[in-house]
Amino acid sequence: MSLASPSPRALLLAAACLSGAAGAQSFDEVPFVTSADNVTLEMLRIAGVGSKDHVIDLGSGDGRIVITAASRFGATGLGVEIVPELVEKSRRAAQQAGVAGKVDFRIQDLFKTDLSPATVVTMYLLPDVNLQLRPALLKLAPGTRIVSHDWDMGDWLPDQTTVLPVPDKTVGLEKSSKVHLWVVPARVEGLWCGTGAATDTRLKLAQQHQVVQGTLTHGPRSQLVTGRLEGARLQGPDLGLEATGGELRITRAVEALGLPAGTSLRRAAGERC
Repeated sequence: MSLASPSPRALLLAAACLSGAAGAQSFDEVPFVTSADNVTLEMLRIAGVGSKDHVIDLGSGDGRIVITAASRFGATGLGVEIVPELVEKSRRAAQQAGVAGKVDFRIQDLFKTDLSPATVVTMYLLPDVNLQLRPALLKLAPGTRIVSHDWDMGDWLPDQTTVLPVPDKTVGLEKSSKVHLWVVPARVEGLWCGTGAATDTRLKLAQQHQVVQGTLTHGPRSQLVTGRLEGARLQGPDLGLEATGGELRITRAVEALGLPAGTSLRRAAGERC
């Protein structure tokens, strides 16, 4: 559920995973629990939230993550929550904090939420739910930041993780929390063909989320390339790239192949240039 406050449903699922007692309680019997303030602030810090951001919190609980993003960092935000009482509580808290004009809270299924306006998505959900959301998250605009409290995204490894002490934590056995950050990578896998004076240039890339490897060919010469995407930019020891729409631009000269910075490539329409 949200980084600030797991919903009764999320807490029940967490308890079931930890104790093996799935089905022992109804959702209504699980208490509302908030996360520590240092976790909330770290989630916003690690995402670099600022005044130009729009934060969507999936499972917003009492609304504190969205309200903090607006009141302390100047962002706008949306909190999505399935418990009506928590949504009302969030709206009252936003009024009291003086940010009601910058934030909104909705009673909504998080799987039906339009995430496309977000520059930052925050959540406190269980691993299975994260994995169900992962395809939608990976379709967001390159550079969108995703932050999860405690739970990961399977083989989509985080770009950063911090561990914080939480002495009063009531969910789980450890008295600490992990905060994970992912930056949505551009989709660059496939064949790219040089344009203009670089028509004899080809770049074939394979991609595993933000990790990229492939072969760059210019005329008769080739070299292997590796790198890591951060949004639309790829940085590696062999190559620097920037993705813009259907084009890739080489941002750093490839001296071994005689390719200058600024060389442009377009995605191939088929299997050959």
